[in-house]
Amino acid sequence: MTTTTDEREAPPRSSGIDRFFKITERGSTIGAEIRGGLVTFFAMSYIIILNPIILGTAPDGTGQFLGGGADGANFPMIAATTALVAGVMTIAMGVFANYPMALAAGLGLNAVVAFTIASIPEVTWADAMGIVVIEGLIILVLVLTGFREAVFRAVPVELKTAISVGIGLFIALVGLVNAGFVAAGGGTPLQLGATGSLAGWPILVFVVGLVLMIVLWVRKVRGAILISILAATVLAVVIQAVAGVGTKGAGAANGWNLNAPELDGSPVAVPDFGLLGQFSLLGSIEKVGIVTVVLLVFSLLLADFFDTMGTMVAVGAEGKLLDETGNPPKSRAILIVDSVAAAAGGAASVSSNTSYVESTTGVGEGARTGLAAVVTGIAFLLATFLSPLVALVPSEAAAPALVLVGFLMMTQITGIKWTNVEVAIPAFLTIALMPFTYSITAGIGAGFLAFVVIKLALGKVKAIHPLMWVSAVAFIIYFTLDPISDALGV
Repeated sequence: MTTTTDEREAPPRSSGIDRFFKITERGSTIGAEIRGGLVTFFAMSYIIILNPIILGTAPDGTGQFLGGGADGANFPMIAATTALVAGVMTIAMGVFANYPMALAAGLGLNAVVAFTIASIPEVTWADAMGIVVIEGLIILVLVLTGFREAVFRAVPVELKTAISVGIGLFIALVGLVNAGFVAAGGGTPLQLGATGSLAGWPILVFVVGLVLMIVLWVRKVRGAILISILAATVLAVVIQAVAGVGTKGAGAANGWNLNAPELDGSPVAVPDFGLLGQFSLLGSIEKVGIVTVVLLVFSLLLADFFDTMGTMVAVGAEGKLLDETGNPPKSRAILIVDSVAAAAGGAASVSSNTSYVESTTGVGEGARTGLAAVVTGIAFLLATFLSPLVALVPSEAAAPALVLVGFLMMTQITGIKWTNVEVAIPAFLTIALMPFTYSITAGIGAGFLAFVVIKLALGKVKAIHPLMWVSAVAFIIYFTLDPISDALGV
């Protein structure tokens, strides 16, 4: 998984970039960082298209759509602002934390904002985004007081390994689903393809991309992931030009999952950032009351809190950047940037921004420093002007990277002592429930609770860190949030 350093490519030790990002010190090269940053961008650029679809298809509690009005949302505005915030915060992660991890509007979190918070009667989009800002500010306070970092360090190293492995399985499943290789079945939760078999040109693009990526990877070709994504994109563009395949959203049964790889009009579009600052910090309290707001903030906060913890472990483990206790370098700086990103996403009306597990694809390509994050961030900023070109890369072309990196992360499973049931059972639940529930937070919560329960059952109360108790209680509330809300009548 470690990219071999080419002496011809390595920057001199006196290079300012090399010293600032510690490129040589971490066994990387400028070329590897650039490739890794681009791979991460391609692996997560779907958010520029998907975030507007999620936020833009639901009216708020007053019947208004985000950035538009009663007639519909302003999708180009949401897309441009999504890319802008992702670009700025990802560059901040690279510069201030020197970590190869990218950020963007969080999937799952944006759905909660759109379909749970903003849809509450009388609540406006500005009110909903104000709740997101509150959540981000609270997390920032937890980081600055040392609480968030302390919880991270209190987690046993075996559970941290399990989190990384579970995320590997999770992102592999995400890749397979995004490509349409795996889909919901009629009589089963999942099946091969949409009908129990593989059909359609988009599936072919995914399969060709995955096979090419595996072949290049096992032959140790530098840039294997990036080469494969670009090759699969070219194939997709050719197929679209010849066959005119539609998208599933437009009714094509075997169409592209999200966007058709074709250029519609000019490749350059002037971005509209009119959503910036369109939030009401305390407006929701007047509409729904303080108790409801507290519960909504808590649900967002816990998911954001532990998703980031899992992602930073996964990225560090893939890049061999963790210390002997499973902690990444400059963890506080990483968490500060992530917390600011959560508030920034709300302040820009594009939902909470958080760290993306797709960053592991860039690390798999050789990225080891924050320079890769800077490259990813610059690509996002360019995407605000070049959104038509970004749309040329269909999810089927980028999804193979998620599958391959899922395998690479799975290899860390040997670090778990499976003969010790005290850690093996919590590790198993963490690994299994992430893909099975489609939630990193749910997997982490199950592992935490199992760890505490087993220690209690064995009478080893002193072996439970106080912050693991706090986390366990928080997860119990998180898992039972709906009945609690019902009981309180909110």
